[in-house]
Amino acid sequence: MQPLVHLTLSARVYEDLRERIISGQVQPGERLTLAGMASALGTSAMPIREAVQKLAAEGALEILPNKSVGVPVMTRTRFQELVTIRIAVEGLAVQTAASLITDAQLARLAELEKAFRTERRLATPDVNRIIQINKQFHFGAYEAAGMPTLLTLIEGLWLRIGPVLNLDIRNGSSRLANPPSVRAHRAMLDGLRAHDGLAARNGLAMDIQCAADVILSGDGLGTV
Repeated sequence: MQPLVHLTLSARVYEDLRERIISGQVQPGERLTLAGMASALGTSAMPIREAVQKLAAEGALEILPNKSVGVPVMTRTRFQELVTIRIAVEGLAVQTAASLITDAQLARLAELEKAFRTERRLATPDVNRIIQINKQFHFGAYEAAGMPTLLTLIEGLWLRIGPVLNLDIRNGSSRLANPPSVRAHRAMLDGLRAHDGLAARNGLAMDIQCAADVILSGDGLGTV
């Protein structure tokens, strides 16, 4: 049996790398080295190797020759497929959440929605903070559905699409200045407040599609 300390370190490294991928801190097609990641995270190569193997099995990374790791290039076809799946799966989560969400959960989502709008309006908004708030808002709604298996599926989708998920925010102010995305968050929250599953689902679909349209209009995806 492996020491608990080692298992805990491996788990922490995995979660750290996973969060970096989901938040778009690595770019499609980027090559990473085990040594470089170990240095960045202040750890040895062993937990990095274990985390990379797990993330590769989940489709988030590719193991390449010469002890290097690649971030898969997202093709347009693959991206559109994942967008369609996200709208269906995440839509199910918010529609289910609408009938189960508590007042405390609604209050937290309202705080996050306000924080997202407030940060957007700053002269120099913190992009990383906006991305984190957006993730917390979405997963706060998904968790309210009380369906852990569904939540795991959604986490897997975000992991696969992570490197391009926030290109609309990172590559300019398109989404920050895009009223449809703001209205989508509000519509989703209003639907949850009214316990109207269809309205919440429509707001979620609008949010995903608005972001996808901006990303598809850019050059961050593969050509296939």
